[in-house]
Amino acid sequence: MASRTPTVGFDLDMTLIDSRPGIHAVYTRLAEDTGTYIDADAAVGRLGPPLEWELAHWFPEDQVEEMARRYREIYPTYAITRTPALPGADDAIRAVQELGGRAIVVTAKNAPQAAMHLTHLGIEPDELIGGLWAEAKAQALRAHGAEVYVGDHTGDVRGAHTAGALSVAVPTGPIGADELRAAGADVLLADLTEFRPWWKTYAANGHTRG
Repeated sequence: MASRTPTVGFDLDMTLIDSRPGIHAVYTRLAEDTGTYIDADAAVGRLGPPLEWELAHWFPEDQVEEMARRYREIYPTYAITRTPALPGADDAIRAVQELGGRAIVVTAKNAPQAAMHLTHLGIEPDELIGGLWAEAKAQALRAHGAEVYVGDHTGDVRGAHTAGALSVAVPTGPIGADELRAAGADVLLADLTEFRPWWKTYAANGHTRG
């Protein structure tokens, strides 16, 4: 193990949590409240980018900010308890921590609601940074010295590489394994249940930077 404490970053939606049921419920309620057609199935089929990006599919540009505010107001009521952890999520966080590392969550979701999910599910990372998508995630990854970033989206692959970190991808979201591999993922795991053995081998072989 390297002498410096290693830091591993994790995405949230569709990497640590299956946010589809909760987000589907929020979009359904938002459509009911506003009388605007929203295809909630389509919306949850392309999770990853910021909320405003998705809302722009359904509302005029001058309404997106207001709809984002409304979405976030109703989100805790409709999304938190409907959202389960994905297999291996908590164990992946603990695997890093048990080997003396720091596990951080870097997500496009706003930090307060991301924190609600983690608290509800009993997942305890060392740090949570919200509001960053794709290449912008590199800001937090660099600031915290993360050498690995785990995510489910091609945007997560780009964020990892922009930060000079190893991209570990899981096809548990809307992006398949072939597309993640084509985007340049350095490591592809079936899901986070495979993270602990991979991480133990990676750390034992001295790959962590020190």
